[in-house]
Formats: sequence, C-alpha cells, structure tokens
Amino acid sequence: MGRSSPKASLFWPVLVAVLAVDLTTKSLAVSFLAPEFVPHSVVGDLVQLTLAYNPGVSFGIEVGPYSRAVFTTLAVIAIVVLGRLYRATAGDDRPRALALALICAGALGNLMDRVRSERGVVDFIDLGIGSARFYTFNVADVGITLGAVLLAWILWQEDRKQALASAGGVPESPGVS
Repeated sequence: MGRSSPKASLFWPVLVAVLAVDLTTKSLAVSFLAPEFVPHSVVGDLVQLTLAYNPGVSFGIEVGPYSRAVFTTLAVIAIVVLGRLYRATAGDDRPRALALALICAGALGNLMDRVRSERGVVDFIDLGIGSARFYTFNVADVGITLGAVLLAWILWQEDRKQALASAGGVPESPGVS
C-alpha cells in the first residue's frame, strides 16, 4: 500500500477533527443549554452560549416549509462538488486541502443535523454587545467560513499569478503582496 499524499494527510485528519468537535459541541449544547434562547454568559454579554435551532441556512434564510428538503439537497450537492475539487487538487497542495477539509467538515456537520432533526441545525455560539447580536452559529459554520475565506484567497492568488504570467510578468513569491 502506498504512502498517502500530503493533501490526504492533512485533509482527512482536519475533516474528522472539525466534524468531531462540531458534533460534540452541538450535543453538549442540546444537553446543557436548554431551554432555547436563554443566554449563558461566557464573557459578559460579549460571548454567550444560547441554544437555537435553525431550519434554514446562514443568517436564518428559509424557503418556507420546504427548507429542510431544499437545504439538505443543496448540502449534498455541495459535498459532491467539494469532493470533486478535492480529487482535482494536486497531491502537494496542502492549503487547498485544508480549505476543502474545513468546508466539507462544516457542510457534513450541518447536513447531519438536518437529517437527524426536523428542527434544523443546532446553533449555540452567540456574540454581540447588549441587544446588538450577531447571528447564533456553531463550529461547522466557523469551519465553512474559514475554509471559504482560505479557498477564495488561494483562488485569488492563482488568478494573480496567471494574470502576471499572461502579461509576461514574473509572478511574485507566495505570501508577498
């Protein structure tokens, strides 16, 4: 049996770790933060833990009574697309593997919530000041967001390098602006 590629040796452990942390923290939130919408202070009112269920997607976006089916289907499609992106990723492209692992783990965590419960995705991280609150979210959402930002940055860097190469310029070293 051959050695795993650098992308695989990063992708799979990150995916499993983020998914495990997401599922564990959601289970703890359901067990210890009930009832819903009662804030539990962690750092004053800046950081609170508040149990909430989201039948929609980010920022509470819903499509009515079909939200669960629509967003479950979209999540499955997204995971298939992410799988294809992973397969197309070069074996030594660790940054892209990391970005895809974070997004996949988050998508899988939230998908598992949708499949398990009609109530929707378990959210519990509540940030804000006083009544000015950000939307309640979870570890899966953090993974998706960080992965998407990293992937966007990677794609932007690749586009810059291609544009410079097309224009006859010499691409800059990675990480140099």
